[in-house]
Amino acid sequence: KQWYQRRVAITAGIFRKNYLKPYLQIIESSPVYPLITDVNGTVLSLPPVINGNHSKISLSTRNIFIEVTAKDRKKAGIVLDTICGAFSEYCTTPHTIEAVEIVQADGSTFSSPKMGSRIEEYDSAELCLKSGIKTATPEQLADLLTKMCLRASVAGEKLKVEIGPTRHDILHQCDVEEDIAIAYGYNNIPQVLPDLYTIAVEQDVNKLSDSVREELARCGFTEVLTFSLCSRDDVSVNLRIPEAVGGAVQISNPKTFEFQVVRTTLLPGMLKTASCNRNMPLPLKLFEVSDIVVKDTLTETGTKNYRYVCALFAGKTSGFEVVHGLLDRVMLMLDVKDYHIQQTSDPMFFPGRGADIILGTKKIGHLGILHPEVLEKFDVTLPCSVLEFNLDPFV
Repeated sequence: KQWYQRRVAITAGIFRKNYLKPYLQIIESSPVYPLITDVNGTVLSLPPVINGNHSKISLSTRNIFIEVTAKDRKKAGIVLDTICGAFSEYCTTPHTIEAVEIVQADGSTFSSPKMGSRIEEYDSAELCLKSGIKTATPEQLADLLTKMCLRASVAGEKLKVEIGPTRHDILHQCDVEEDIAIAYGYNNIPQVLPDLYTIAVEQDVNKLSDSVREELARCGFTEVLTFSLCSRDDVSVNLRIPEAVGGAVQISNPKTFEFQVVRTTLLPGMLKTASCNRNMPLPLKLFEVSDIVVKDTLTETGTKNYRYVCALFAGKTSGFEVVHGLLDRVMLMLDVKDYHIQQTSDPMFFPGRGADIILGTKKIGHLGILHPEVLEKFDVTLPCSVLEFNLDPFV
């Protein structure tokens, strides 16, 4: 009971401090809180939220105990090595640090910090070629790396590089090549023309997108550019399709509720734009040609981009005939005849006022009058009709 009361008091005190709130999500769902105390029971730190006043460093401090807490031990070790390396320069005996023995919950122990180094071997000729310094000798490369706090030695045509505990950023040979170029000076690297000549061309999907944008603008629609991120509800509950959030790419640590997932449709951004421009002359005729992202297990990244076209009409009447005519105009411009629309039961549309766009035998989009509940969720007071379809099949 005493510990529970102490925890409640700690939590209440933390929530009163606004600048600590960003860190609370790390431990607020944990059944226990990490607490670091000294031998007398004095609280030194409540990681990762706040440090205790008892252990505050002052100008007279001579002995410093460094502790790093994290969910990932490897990342914690990187931070600890970097801090210890920086502090050790100012020790009584420079570049010395006292390790501590850590006893884990299972009784096992290990020494920290590790402050270990690793030796990597690289081909000197390849380093010269990749960094653009083709005339450098292995000895010159070793001197350049020494300037970047990487101890290097020549072994024939090879270069042995010792990567110290403060250079965890060196992950690959390209990182070593970058350090060589920095030490040599980017402006000192001779400029040469590439051996392979290419002619830059616009990607087909972008060229087609620009053509569609021009056509929609000629039809009296105004282009908007909305955020690629939105809330989970925007792509699911607010569109009366709760299950749609399962196909959205989630942001692991969103800074705000407005940016939790990558959009799977352009419609939420269009409706928010209409809501913010209610005082503009009617009707509102908006369009956007941009990418949406969905999950795809067949790709290397697990996601896939699609180029979508979305147009919205908002006025005193629903304007279904306007977006339907706009679809016909775009298809005429694309010289597409093998398409038709068929009624759909999509819950985002008013019953009996929605249709799927079928190209051949495949659905590529939809159009219809939005359901009043959808409009209410986005604070839109005008009846709206929307057209949205995938542009990729026409590339």
